[in-house]
Amino acid sequence: MTGGPASGTPRLLRAGMGAAAVGLLLIYNSVDTGSDSDGDGKPAPPAAAAPAVPGPADAGAPALGRAKPTRLRIPQIAVDAPFTELALNPAGQLDAPPPDDKNLVGWYRDGVTPGERGSAVLAGHVDTAKGPAVFLLLSFLLPGNKVEVSRADGTVAVFSVDSVETFAKDAFPDAKVYGRTPDAQLRLITCGGTYDKKRRDYLDNVVVFAHLESSRPG
Repeated sequence: MTGGPASGTPRLLRAGMGAAAVGLLLIYNSVDTGSDSDGDGKPAPPAAAAPAVPGPADAGAPALGRAKPTRLRIPQIAVDAPFTELALNPAGQLDAPPPDDKNLVGWYRDGVTPGERGSAVLAGHVDTAKGPAVFLLLSFLLPGNKVEVSRADGTVAVFSVDSVETFAKDAFPDAKVYGRTPDAQLRLITCGGTYDKKRRDYLDNVVVFAHLESSRPG
């Protein structure tokens, strides 16, 4: 994975919440704090308006009830991180996780919670001004790897990775990533690809697609 220097002004993950027919539009960009944010600034329509996305061929576990995520663990890439809630700013864009904490995962608090039916969206920095961050190795996950989300209701939702894909930010497949699903799925998103110094931005997004495989008491 190619990235920019870890020093200097912190780069944030930003998400444009566009009023597109696909519903919940979260296009993450790693940008300089002084850069203009992306998106048209309009609030996103409800995720229910998005087209349905089929679940994995091997149906996973039944969906769980709503419960806030509290901790993310991905043993294969040594992730063990707490969550922070992300909200929309006045421009209708998703705020980024704080750039001064390298080991923090963001969850859109008005979206699906991990384990609920639908696509829960998690975001993390690939790096910050302080160095490599929580999702630095996200692109190295493989199908079958496990992603564990501890929840406030005392359960642990265990997801199985289906695929890891990289998309150019200017050709992000909104419907594929954010479309409604008949089962409980997870999307983990960070920046990737080449870091463009002129744009002060990574050119791609890395997206992990996963489905709920099981759950257990925490």
